[in-house]
Amino acid sequence: MVTVDSAALGQVLDSVDLRVGIARRVALAAGGVLPLPSGAATLVYIADGSVSGHPPLTTGCRLDVDRTAQIVAVDDRPLSANLVRGDAFLTLGRAPIALEAGSATDLVVVDLEFSDSASMLAAVLPDPITVMSFDALEPAAAALAGSMGPTDPPSYPVRQGDPVICRIMAQTVLLSVIRAWAANGCAPAGWPSVSKDPFLDRVVEAIHEQPGREWTVERLASVGAMSRSVFAERFRSAIGRSPADYVTEVRIDAAKRMLSAGRSVSETSRELGYASDEGFSRAFRRRTGMTPSAWRASELTAVPA
Repeated sequence: MVTVDSAALGQVLDSVDLRVGIARRVALAAGGVLPLPSGAATLVYIADGSVSGHPPLTTGCRLDVDRTAQIVAVDDRPLSANLVRGDAFLTLGRAPIALEAGSATDLVVVDLEFSDSASMLAAVLPDPITVMSFDALEPAAAALAGSMGPTDPPSYPVRQGDPVICRIMAQTVLLSVIRAWAANGCAPAGWPSVSKDPFLDRVVEAIHEQPGREWTVERLASVGAMSRSVFAERFRSAIGRSPADYVTEVRIDAAKRMLSAGRSVSETSRELGYASDEGFSRAFRRRTGMTPSAWRASELTAVPA
């Protein structure tokens, strides 16, 4: 069994950030099909019934769970062709998948949109991730997943802040799916490696730990034990953007979390290393199309779709 260092797994989970996490309930009659298109990340929890995949969901890691003894073991046999009540399924949208119900089935489907910096993490996760017996591995998260999605008709009125709460709920279930997959021996050897380069991983980790530090290319190169020119080239090749652009992405994602938690624009600006509120506002607007104050207001007053 491949084991994942708990500190490394914690850092991975901490780096996952969603822009959007909207849950919906989907009821399928026997033989009904739910298409999941490419280009969209989707989390599915089987609340009742069973589904099979087209193409078949037979690749990945099978876990045998002894619910009584709470013992989990990795099984070398192929995955069952069907996912049943209590299983979870995550696709990052690299290829289209269709789920077909084997009987009357109730699904919780969560449409996900990752933040800019978290999208790189999604690129190193396998697709799809299947977690059988998710309800036994992560009972609290499974109970949360089972309660997500609006009822028809809605059982309660829309309230201020609902989009924020929905996103937090979706992120909690998503993190639990990744943890169940990784912590129980399904992760491949060497995972997690964001860049597949241990020296660059050290740099990425430092940026996430201290987004407000004055990160020059020279300072980042020293963290990665490289010369400035070698570092800049390797970073852009592995990460797909310049070091400065990546630092800005991480800062703006951190700013969104701070603003949604009630921090002021000035406090957020200072903590993230900006010389002035005006400079922070310009950087935030370039990335989001909104000022920090307007973004915060929209997050708290938007109505979920």
